[in-house]
Amino acid sequence: MRPLIGISCCVKAFGANAMPNHAASDHYIRVVLGPVGGMPVLIPAAGEDLARELLPRLDGILLTGSRSNVQPSLYQGPPHLEGTPEDAQRDSTTLPLIRAALEEGVPLLAICRGFQELNVALGGTLDQRIQDLPGRMDHSTPIDQVLPRVRTGKAHAVRVTEDGALARLWSGLDWDAAAVPVNSLHNQGVAKPAPRLLPEGWAPDGTVEAARVRGARDFALGVQWHPEYDWQSDALSRRLFEVFGAAAGNRAARRAASAQNGHSLTAVAAE
Repeated sequence: MRPLIGISCCVKAFGANAMPNHAASDHYIRVVLGPVGGMPVLIPAAGEDLARELLPRLDGILLTGSRSNVQPSLYQGPPHLEGTPEDAQRDSTTLPLIRAALEEGVPLLAICRGFQELNVALGGTLDQRIQDLPGRMDHSTPIDQVLPRVRTGKAHAVRVTEDGALARLWSGLDWDAAAVPVNSLHNQGVAKPAPRLLPEGWAPDGTVEAARVRGARDFALGVQWHPEYDWQSDALSRRLFEVFGAAAGNRAARRAASAQNGHSLTAVAAE
């Protein structure tokens, strides 16, 4: 049986009447059905209580990217510039969900906004509009580029710690720790890493691009780029999802064994 993978949703306005919808990109559904080997379960941005009730039934959490940004009040940052998209409902769902998932040892993979959420949930801070900061690169989506190319094209290299979790995950593949090529589609990024967040990858301008959660009970990694766009052509992206999926599969097997043992004990008690 496939492990159940919870995918974080955003609240987005659709249609002529701008009706609010809970949504996740099809790319996340496809990657869960593909190299993760799981069954996708959408987590609506409906608040902490729903997320906590759903968590025990899941085998993994995939935190998605989004055009919206984490509310600055959650990390004591300055207000966003006017017009910057936010999603308070998503924030109220994902941040407590992250803390609960880590507490329960549920495998977790955080991508782009999800990576920023992971940092904020654990007590870190964010930089806003990195492209406006002195000495920093423009990590955002170029408006003059064709989207498919921006999503899969490599924007810059990332330097990766040679003895970290990512390096172990990519063991046996052909890659260079000094220059892992990635795409780039974000305005915000990690400023001060949370105490439990251990950076393992950096862009040429020093932006944190990857990190693991120190002392996590199971798989707990975050990346600032978007591996869900190129896993079919990029071996490093595919391996990231495969290892996450294996961790989720192991949790599913443990849950099934526990349930079976529970049924056996109930049957014995009834005799």
